[in-house]
Amino acid sequence: MKKIEIIWREILFCAIEKKNRQFTQKEVAAKFGFSTSTVFQALKIPRKVGAIRVTGRFFTLEDTEKLLYCWASVRDIDKDIKLTTHVDLTIPEIEARMPADIVFGGFTAAREILGGNVPADYDMVHVYAPNLTSIQKRFEFGKTLSAGRQGRANLFVLPADKFLASYGQITTIAQTFVDLWNLPVWYANEFTKSLKAKIDEFLP
Repeated sequence: MKKIEIIWREILFCAIEKKNRQFTQKEVAAKFGFSTSTVFQALKIPRKVGAIRVTGRFFTLEDTEKLLYCWASVRDIDKDIKLTTHVDLTIPEIEARMPADIVFGGFTAAREILGGNVPADYDMVHVYAPNLTSIQKRFEFGKTLSAGRQGRANLFVLPADKFLASYGQITTIAQTFVDLWNLPVWYANEFTKSLKAKIDEFLP
C-alpha cells in the first residue's frame, strides 16, 4: 500500500471510528515515520476537491465521503495481491484456518463490521499477512485453476503494511469499503452500500 493510502486510512479511521477530524501534519508524519512533505503531498488531492481544509498548523477533514471516494478511485487491490489459490473448503473453514497474525479484509471484514447482517453470500476470502510464509504452509498456492466455478480462486493474500495490525484483526471500515469497491464481483456493490450506510451512522 502506498504512503498516501496509509495517511488517508489514518485520517478516515480517526474521523469515522474515533470522531476526530482535526490533525497536524507534524503529528501524522511522526506517527508513521514519514516526512512532513510526504503528508503535505498526501493532502494535495483532498484539498483540491474540498475534502480537507488546511488552516495554520492544523488540517481538518471537512468531507469524509469525498476522501473515501478519492481513496476508492486510486486503490488498486489487484496490484497488491501476492498469493491466490482455490481452496477446497467452505469459506468459514478457510477463515478458521488462518494464522493468528493475519488481518482479515474484504467480505470477512465487512461481515464483522456489519455485525453478521450481510446483504449477500460471499465466496472469497481476502487477508493481509505480515508473513506470507505462514499462510503458504497452510494452503497450497500456485495450483492451476479450472475455468469452472468450482475451481475459481477463493483465497487472496496481500502483504500487510507494518501499521495495519494496529487497527485490529480486521481492516478499518474505510479500507474495507475501498477494497470492496475495487472488486469486480456483483455482490461487492451490495456490501459497499451496506458499509456506506454504516459509515453514515458513525458520522455527525
